[in-house]
Amino acid sequence: MTIKVGNIVSHRDAREWGAGKVLDVTAAMVTIQFSDGKNRKIAATHFTTLEPAAASSYVPPVEVPPPVKTAFKTPRAPKAASKKK
Repeated sequence: MTIKVGNIVSHRDAREWGAGKVLDVTAAMVTIQFSDGKNRKIAATHFTTLEPAAASSYVPPVEVPPPVKTAFKTPRAPKAASKKK
């Protein structure tokens, strides 16, 4: 199987991960976003464990927006007036 960015695949030995979408491919590894919400890197030596999957079997994980950080400023004492000579 030729693995390309955008392919939908499943891992033969980890069906609980669900189907995954290939995000990045290098000579050494492939990065896949699986339906369980985790991105996993699979080494090239394990490419044979990946199988094609139906596009409809891939369910993208729900994107959870990062929490909004509110700026909290500690009140500071006023600066002492400097004297000019």
